[in-house]
Amino acid sequence: MKTSRRRFAMLLPAIAAAQETAKRLPSQAFPFENLPSKISAVSKTHAVFTGETHTGYPLEVHVTELNAGASPHPPHQHLHEEMFCMQSGILDATVNGKTTRLTAGSVLYINSHDLHGVHNPGPDKAEYFVIALGPEA
Repeated sequence: MKTSRRRFAMLLPAIAAAQETAKRLPSQAFPFENLPSKISAVSKTHAVFTGETHTGYPLEVHVTELNAGASPHPPHQHLHEEMFCMQSGILDATVNGKTTRLTAGSVLYINSHDLHGVHNPGPDKAEYFVIALGPEA
């Protein structure tokens, strides 16, 4: 059967919808021992997931283990928002020039375009979840 341009054009919305669905995050458990790891000189990062909610909102989650005395990168800013959820250790978080000490159970929210950075003053490694919300997450 020969496919006409008209029939092909009718398929385009279905193809686009399938691609959008592929970005959507399914309900799923992510056991820590199954997460991929990336090791740098100052940290170990475990990617949990990157995708979109059912409404199409971008979402990315990772877990970081930051060595004592280290920062993951210089202070920076970006379009997406972030939340840091402290699991263990200590972080000194600086947002727009104000520094706050975070301990286990603490949460840090960073708004879009706010200049921010974190530093682990030690003596132990700091472990925290980062939840990136929005475009470029």
